[in-house]
Amino acid sequence: MSGIVTDISTQTSASTATIERARAGWDAWRAGRLSSVTAPTGNLALIETRWLPAGHTTTPDEALAGQPESVTATELTRRSLETGEVERGIRLWDAASPAIRDFETIDVFPFDPSWVVEATFTPVSDDRTIPFEHIRDNGLTRDLVVPGDIAFRRDGVEYTLSAFDDDGTLLLVFGDPTNGADGEDGTYASGRFLFVEHVDDHVVLDFNRAFVPPCGFSDQYNCPLPPRNNRFPVAVTAGEKRVAFRGGAHHEAAHTP
Repeated sequence: MSGIVTDISTQTSASTATIERARAGWDAWRAGRLSSVTAPTGNLALIETRWLPAGHTTTPDEALAGQPESVTATELTRRSLETGEVERGIRLWDAASPAIRDFETIDVFPFDPSWVVEATFTPVSDDRTIPFEHIRDNGLTRDLVVPGDIAFRRDGVEYTLSAFDDDGTLLLVFGDPTNGADGEDGTYASGRFLFVEHVDDHVVLDFNRAFVPPCGFSDQYNCPLPPRNNRFPVAVTAGEKRVAFRGGAHHEAAHTP
């Protein structure tokens, strides 16, 4: 690893029971990830995201005209950053996409118990939002609901992180010095994602399950980027690194923070 400030502490931030539970489920999580990204509508299958003009009535079935049988279509919506109006889109997924054919694995760090972290969750007002920049929004931001603050202390440093509400699940978008770094410990350039276990005011951050965001598999996704307070000053050497394809290639986003 070159040019990365590492955290050399062996101090753990969680109970033995929490760490052992995390360790016991890690292999299954890993297998599930590899299976999900190669599914017919998995991350590697997305070949097109098409945003339709206002009033356009194209249906998913109509969007499949001329496509091979391996392709399926779904709908999605978003709010326009310019007008605030809801926009409708079509996504095409190819179960035989070149990305699926060439996919080899997702490089990953070995399980590290020191990156299983127990933290506190403090709820905030329902109308609190934080601006998140997205890869394909040309520097503009989208305000996402952040239902509370996640706080913990590690190696004498106090962290307060913001995870947004992703259909009822807390999703942490974070960055660290490994992002885009050269060498075997480099990770996806635009940051990584982590689903947060949340029960009342207790939170578990198992960074061993940090994962490459969808935009690390297809440039047809529009992923949020880590806000400033979610950027660690030390290397988070846990979780997924990069997507690896046959021939040694790695996919990187068109935008790096």
